[in-house]
Amino acid sequence: MTADVATAEVVTAVPTTHRARRFAIVVAALTAAIAVVVIVSLGLGQYWLTPTQVAGVLLQAVGVETAWAPDAPMAAGVILDIRLPRIVLGLLVGAALAVSGVLMQAIFGNPLADAAVVGVSSGAAFGAAASLTFGLAVFGMWTTPAFAFAGGLVAVFSVYLISRSGGRTEVVTLLLTGIAINAIAGAGLAFLTFLGTTATREQIVFWQLGSLNGALWQNIALVAPLVAIGVAAAVAVARRLDLFALGERTARHLGVRVELLRVTVIVMVALLVCAAVAFAGIIGFVGLVVPHLMRMAIGPAHLPLMISSALGGALLIAVADLIARTAVPLADLPIGMITSLVGGPFFLWLLLRTRRRAGGWG
Repeated sequence: MTADVATAEVVTAVPTTHRARRFAIVVAALTAAIAVVVIVSLGLGQYWLTPTQVAGVLLQAVGVETAWAPDAPMAAGVILDIRLPRIVLGLLVGAALAVSGVLMQAIFGNPLADAAVVGVSSGAAFGAAASLTFGLAVFGMWTTPAFAFAGGLVAVFSVYLISRSGGRTEVVTLLLTGIAINAIAGAGLAFLTFLGTTATREQIVFWQLGSLNGALWQNIALVAPLVAIGVAAAVAVARRLDLFALGERTARHLGVRVELLRVTVIVMVALLVCAAVAFAGIIGFVGLVVPHLMRMAIGPAHLPLMISSALGGALLIAVADLIARTAVPLADLPIGMITSLVGGPFFLWLLLRTRRRAGGWG
């Protein structure tokens, strides 16, 4: 009997070790890819710089003297004041949307759940647009993110309450509810566009298309703490989400306070999505594509899934923004359009795959 137990433990440890190795490889690959994309993105554009020159400017910015930096003072301004804030904001937005996707899929128990698909992004954008259209300044510089948070919270609670039936979430109801929430938020955005001034109309259109153009360090100072809090909270509840995946009844028997966990996750999703929407607009499908790809690569355990998805989301937005800036000369394509071109076909494939497997996670 002792030998059998020992053998079972060894057999069980093999896939666990294999997953840990795959997780380490995926994290290393994503981190290296992000570093390469950042360096390339800092150098490409109307004002072209080599990777060596980019490295020289960055080293000089942290007080390290080097001969790599170009003599032109414009180079430092282009990198540090225009491109770097945009890239940093994109990394934060990508990580926030991807982690929110992991949380949504965990709490709904469905790989088709995503903040954009079920209307959370539209709800947050509507709240932010309302604050600007009516010139509200209740919370000072935090007013727009606060209203975006409220709009996203209303949207995600609406989806959850309507799609929940008999202790489980129906896929069809989930999607139809998301369509309804998106339609309502879209109508609200259209109405606010009609009421607003020229400036607010431009900002509303900006949200609907999604863009990192005009990113400032002041924006990052607001977004970074929200994303950090949301990601840290997501990592903190990862173990309980693993137990939650076993089923609500089993999770309760194992000591998980299911309702508290569900509400906490919903608030975290609203926090992460509103942080992204408030300054980058509606960027769809990141929370759908990235978590599913990471799940296929490293497995369903939520702690490694959170970490790898955050890196994957950051990489996806960084690449998409690089394409948005450089694909068309003297033009800045909407980043939401690029992610939708990737995410739309992937969503259709995932929907068909899930239907064939009768709702399986794949």
